[in-house]
Amino acid sequence: MNRRTFFKIAAGVTVLAGGAAAFVRPARANAYYSGPVSDHFDGTKFFLPGGDGPRSFGEFLRWQFGERAAAWPESFPSPLPPDKPPPRVEGSQMRLSFIGHASFLLQTGGVNILLDPQFSDRASPVSFAGPKRVNPPGIAFEELPKIDIVAVSHNHYDHLDTPSLHRLWDMHEPRIITPLGNDTIIREGRPDIVVEAKDWGDRLELAPGVALTLEPAQHWSARGMRDRMHALWASFVIESAYGKVWFAGDTGFGGGKVFRAIREKHGPIRLGLIPIGAYAPRWFMRFQHADPEDAVEIFKLLGLEQAIGYHWGTFKLTNEPVEEPEAELLAQLAKAGMPTERFLAARPGLVFDGAARQV
Repeated sequence: MNRRTFFKIAAGVTVLAGGAAAFVRPARANAYYSGPVSDHFDGTKFFLPGGDGPRSFGEFLRWQFGERAAAWPESFPSPLPPDKPPPRVEGSQMRLSFIGHASFLLQTGGVNILLDPQFSDRASPVSFAGPKRVNPPGIAFEELPKIDIVAVSHNHYDHLDTPSLHRLWDMHEPRIITPLGNDTIIREGRPDIVVEAKDWGDRLELAPGVALTLEPAQHWSARGMRDRMHALWASFVIESAYGKVWFAGDTGFGGGKVFRAIREKHGPIRLGLIPIGAYAPRWFMRFQHADPEDAVEIFKLLGLEQAIGYHWGTFKLTNEPVEEPEAELLAQLAKAGMPTERFLAARPGLVFDGAARQV
């Protein structure tokens, strides 16, 4: 195997199968979690009832060597200036700032919440290989206000970035919330870090009038080849006086039943944060990553007032061109007869204050 082939496999495995850790983690029943059997945990692995699991390694190799990926530029800078958020946003006001990829700062009810914080140069277990950031974070780490809550949706490297989490703990000591099993990963090498690992359906009070509930997503988990589905994944519904905000984390469409169930349980959701990128080729990605067509359907099923599209334009994970998700989202909104301002394709530095506009 030549050097180029090795790094091609390593870069793809980093996100979709877990990266270099795959070759060094010892096999065991469950790498991260020990708990009772449930309707979505069989004693070893988590699963979405009636949902679709990850593709096989053979299919992964077919994608890597049988499909052509579009070239990305070395740099894809945001047209928006970096954000410098205020210390707090009180009462029923809401301020959302897009950091990049799947990372957001949500400020409302006097609480500062970071979602899937990723400030590293690569979405990878190593510093020399794997998807590399093509634009800087929309908020510099040093410009973050005091962080109260960190919510981590699942353990893929582009969402659970331990260097960022460890930096956040050292500077802010936030309350860290994540689905079952991911606490073990976050505390690896840092047993001092306090992490709350929760199950689907668990509701946590974050502050007076502010709460977070973990809900399913059509996705999966792994940090390596030996730990597939050993940790749970989730989406989050955040309640406040502003209204309900739903953060998908990572999700495919899967027929839409997950989103119908969330709408039935939680009622109208005011703002949805929906992934729109990392979707090509569809035969490989459709069960784990929504494309813009799926994202518009998710918008409809949740009955959203407003949506922000993310998971595109920062890390090259899949085959589509860097600008295609935004263009395809606009095409799908036009096809659905929806105003474009109701579903924005976020670029780092975007600030949304509750109105259908970029600030």
